[in-house]
Amino acid sequence: MSEFKCGLIAIVGRPNVGKSTLLNRIVGQKISITSRKAQTTRHRVMGVHTTDEAQFVFVDTPGFQTRHTNAMNRTMNKRVRETLSDTDVVMMLVEAGRLTDGDRQVLELLPKDRPVILVVNKIDFVKDKGVLMAFLQEASAAHAFTEIVPVSAKQSNNLDELLKTLQTHLPENAPLFGEDDVTDQTERQLAAELIREKVFRLSGEEIPYGVAVQIDKFEEEGNLRRIFATILVDREGHKAIIIGKGGEKLKTISTQARLDMEHAFDSKVYLEVWVKVKGGWADDVRMLKSLGLD
Repeated sequence: MSEFKCGLIAIVGRPNVGKSTLLNRIVGQKISITSRKAQTTRHRVMGVHTTDEAQFVFVDTPGFQTRHTNAMNRTMNKRVRETLSDTDVVMMLVEAGRLTDGDRQVLELLPKDRPVILVVNKIDFVKDKGVLMAFLQEASAAHAFTEIVPVSAKQSNNLDELLKTLQTHLPENAPLFGEDDVTDQTERQLAAELIREKVFRLSGEEIPYGVAVQIDKFEEEGNLRRIFATILVDREGHKAIIIGKGGEKLKTISTQARLDMEHAFDSKVYLEVWVKVKGGWADDVRMLKSLGLD
């Protein structure tokens, strides 16, 4: 009988290639927030998927930032580099049909001393198989990848094949987590992330990445969570956008976040959310530390 396998797998790639969507699909529930905006993922999120033969511990990194150079983005890029040096296997995501300058900058970070699996995501958008094959050849020429696996995270296509491929490169180890664990995030951290996701999704292009959420109070009473949170923004104008006319936008953000929390925590949630202006928070090292972004 073969030994049980367990290892850390870094998920890297430029912003918006589908890293968080892929992680959520594999573990079977939302643990990493998603939106069409860059910089959605800021924390190093760990997702766990366990089978009879292996435990896959995925580390979803922030998209490597090349456009902004504030303290928050420098911290995010540092986390990407640290993750690459700490894991057993690296999984780089790209979009089918597109190998951008941003992708090539991530290629330069890839380690040479461990397996690197190229995951070509969003294959459902490429209808012409000839175009897809040509792209796979272009991608394989860009780096000495250990393996290349095409998938569609959104459609859950070929994820079994991806897991099989990853398993062959995991070391023989005892599991790091319980068989029912899906993440190392606390409920408090997940609550903040779910609120931030709704801000990103419901604000269109009006709100830039300069939004953070802090949990002021998190209380458990039996099967009820009482959560009090503050959305931090850079400017008064952003505060007005998030609150919306007559407070409608903030109400929608709160309601959708609360429903996601109830699903994730399997309990009732009482949620109060406020909006506060704190200019320059993304360059305030003490503020970043308090938000867990140090």
